[in-house]
Amino acid sequence: MSVLASIRGPVDLRSLDAGELPRLAAEIRAHLVAAVSRNGGHLGPNLGVVELTIALHRVFDSPRDAIVFDVGHQSYVHKLLTGRQDFALLRRQGGLSGYPSRSESAHDIVENQHASTALSWADGLANGRRLSGVDGCVVAVVGDGALTGGMVWEALNNIAAQKDRPLVIVVNDNGRSYQPTVGGLADHLALCEDLGLQYIGPIDGHDEPALEVALGRAKRCPGPVVVHCITEKGRGHPEAERADERYHQVKPIDAAPPGPENWTNAFAEQLVTLGAQRPDIVAVTAAMRRSTGLEPFAERFPARCFDVGIAEQHAVTAAAGMATAGLHPVVAVYGTFLNRAFDQLLMDVALHRCGVTFALDRSGVTGEDGASHNGVWDLSVLQVVPGLRIAAPRDAVQLRAQLCEAVEVRDAPTLIRYPKGDAGSPIAAVGRVGAMDILRRPGNADVLIVSVGSLADLCCSVADRLTAGGYGVTVVDPRWVKPLDPALPGLAARHRLVVTVEDGVRAGGVGAMVGQALSDENVWVPVRSFGTPIEFLDHGSRDQVLERCGLTAEHIAELTFAALDRTGTPTFA
Repeated sequence: MSVLASIRGPVDLRSLDAGELPRLAAEIRAHLVAAVSRNGGHLGPNLGVVELTIALHRVFDSPRDAIVFDVGHQSYVHKLLTGRQDFALLRRQGGLSGYPSRSESAHDIVENQHASTALSWADGLANGRRLSGVDGCVVAVVGDGALTGGMVWEALNNIAAQKDRPLVIVVNDNGRSYQPTVGGLADHLALCEDLGLQYIGPIDGHDEPALEVALGRAKRCPGPVVVHCITEKGRGHPEAERADERYHQVKPIDAAPPGPENWTNAFAEQLVTLGAQRPDIVAVTAAMRRSTGLEPFAERFPARCFDVGIAEQHAVTAAAGMATAGLHPVVAVYGTFLNRAFDQLLMDVALHRCGVTFALDRSGVTGEDGASHNGVWDLSVLQVVPGLRIAAPRDAVQLRAQLCEAVEVRDAPTLIRYPKGDAGSPIAAVGRVGAMDILRRPGNADVLIVSVGSLADLCCSVADRLTAGGYGVTVVDPRWVKPLDPALPGLAARHRLVVTVEDGVRAGGVGAMVGQALSDENVWVPVRSFGTPIEFLDHGSRDQVLERCGLTAEHIAELTFAALDRTGTPTFA
């Protein structure tokens, strides 16, 4: 029997002889490589924290001692040591999440999937436990990349002010988050002593006995203490150790090859073209230069690409400053992470009418990374931002065209949203109404389908089903969904029913705005909107999540049929 198979929880781990731990570490690494190669996921971060996680669970008594992982993409080893060794469906529907999950285990205190928040969680947990009389330590595990985020320093300021309260901060220092860590503060962790925090380290993060000694010493400290551990991302996997991103996140080895066009690559190529034409264009990202497609721009124009670390708020306000100084910044960020900088977009960029373009990669339903990474909030949340213009390209051709249009706007923010992965084949327009593209036009019709962004192909499939059922259908792609084209109400007035389809939250989304636009123009045509519910969507493939949300051609057509009758009066029974 393997050592790993004998571990059903931390109690079993603590009963092992020290001589068995190297074998356990090797078995964990082999398990991780096999599972992640099969399902995809975060490989490099977990290979780097094997010994550290073993030591944490041998020294601390989880869940009595609360262990909080910042981001959580290094929590696979933690899962293995807390009774979750079935990785057959890792990140797939019905299987384990790729992040900590309260529904999976009491050992997962925080479902922490956005960076730089663990110290704030730990501060709150420690205060709450002390006031409630609950025993046990609070341990926060943060990467050096997280130290580039402002919340970490806000939390440290408060933690240092309470010197009589025990709290252990374990810094996993591998010199990188997605890529090499940027910024000066991360290079000087002994600054923590100047804040009044005790400091232990640096410790070899792969020397398990040394880690146990350091963590045991930290556990006995009466006040807050920082344990500085030096680890190697991708440890034990030669290819990962050599790779630029140390296999931070990998795809399954049997994943389908990419299609003819990829959303991120299309953005990357067009931005380089625009950068060559316009020296005022600069690029800004928050520790995700390669993931958001800015690497080619950075290589071509190194002085014009700014990676600010895991600091989305700073990225957006700095972009406002650059715009005010005469540049046109393009801020590339995942859709889910722009939520963190809403105030800066509203009050620093929009209020000051700054010409900043936001490129929202991984917008809409992303799938495998689960609730925290689905970018479904932007179409609802950002509707309230005055002056903001939002583009939703239906294919890579439109992405390129609309990026060109966006950077021409100099007196207001613009935003382009697009999903993850393959952009599919281009969908040609058959006509135009105003600035909107018509994708299906049978003349005056029964149903007008307003297609939002990458769901154009789905909307055309719905139209085919309705047409086969005897209805006339127009499919329109507004291209820019905020503000809506003034020609839309007139087009809607020539139909019996308007159907909107978007891969964002229905409440306050494009469908709601279409209904409001029709009402404002006294166009009394019923609007049936389809989108995602106000829920945190569990992990699964993009298609599976869309299906759970009812965003399939069959479901939309079925409900649209139900909303029509042959007498000419829409019904909604």
